[in-house]
Amino acid sequence: MSEGNGSGGVHTDPAALRELSELATAEPAEAGPDGAVAGYRAGRTLRLGVELKRQLRRRRTQLVLAFVAVLPFILVVAFQIGQSNPNRRSGGFVDLATASAPNFVVLAFFVSGTFLLPMIVALFFGDTIASESSWSSLKYLLAIPVPRHRLLRQKAAVSGLLSIAALVLLPVVSLLVGIIFYGAGDAISPTGDAVGFGDSLLALLMSTVYIVVQLAWVAGLALLLSVSTEAPLGAVGGTVLVAILSQILDQITALEGLRNYLPTHYSFAWIDLISTDIDWTNLASGVLSSVIYTTVFLLLAGRRFARKDVTS
Repeated sequence: MSEGNGSGGVHTDPAALRELSELATAEPAEAGPDGAVAGYRAGRTLRLGVELKRQLRRRRTQLVLAFVAVLPFILVVAFQIGQSNPNRRSGGFVDLATASAPNFVVLAFFVSGTFLLPMIVALFFGDTIASESSWSSLKYLLAIPVPRHRLLRQKAAVSGLLSIAALVLLPVVSLLVGIIFYGAGDAISPTGDAVGFGDSLLALLMSTVYIVVQLAWVAGLALLLSVSTEAPLGAVGGTVLVAILSQILDQITALEGLRNYLPTHYSFAWIDLISTDIDWTNLASGVLSSVIYTTVFLLLAGRRFARKDVTS
């Protein structure tokens, strides 16, 4: 399906319309012994590769991935303008960003982890079902017929692949840019610990995996909102709003232990990996928290979509 051109009408993919027209005008197929159309296989509908190619052709996907790839260069330009000292060995994450390539990757994660990365995941998952409803194409997909559970699973899988691609693209490009401009030195933590380049690459890989797992709750909530509304902006915006609200509440120390139950409380636990003595407590708690939230949201999304009255 193609995206709207702003005229307010319904815009569908001409190729898809032709396929639906051919299905509508074809000779009636012979029914099988179970009453289903002969040759019909639910597993052949909405193949993963087809949906992935379709999503990659969308302008929003291309713009998101392009921006993620350009972001490290923007950061380099900002440091060049600010005349940052590349030999600095003390300070916070921003001060240490130009000390080495690993430190530059840490900064990229640090500045994008609060808003940009959650928004990217929310965009891919929140737009997936709601956009089909807004284009009035969801009912045609179900009429092909694509089983509801398969439709939701395939779209969630593609959204997950695109989200992971964006989350992996950021550190990869940041590392390459960092090596070019700042060299492949040791990673320096704000506490003064120096981690060798090889060990720092392993730490960054583990950090990327942790961020992917931790942001899974965003994916689950966005998918739940996507099957609950016909407005993609509402699903994406609602998810981002919840993430921001959780971050705000996490700053209120008066909540004490209650903050541990917020989905964003352990968002930056990956920072513990950039040290010589790793504390796994917060990392384990962050993974457990995300798994619980994600499971609940995905189950609710599946239940809601299975019972939803699709009219568009």
